[in-house]
Amino acid sequence: MTSDTRQPRIAFLGLGIMGAGMAGRLLDAGFPLTVYNRSAARAHALEARGAVVADSPRAAASAADIVFSMVADDAE
Repeated sequence: MTSDTRQPRIAFLGLGIMGAGMAGRLLDAGFPLTVYNRSAARAHALEARGAVVADSPRAAASAADIVFSMVADDAE
């Protein structure tokens, strides 16, 4: 049996009040994190803390093991 000890790569889509806070906690815990938000400026603070900023939801999710989506409604 093999054991994979690496941390899962996480993508976080939606960086509003709740999403930014949750994404920040994942960074605090040391998870590799890629983020996406329609307004790219919302991602700057997380990028400064080590998150990778993707240019689309697809790009954020493409290499992730886990994807969180924290958006306002289905249209988002």
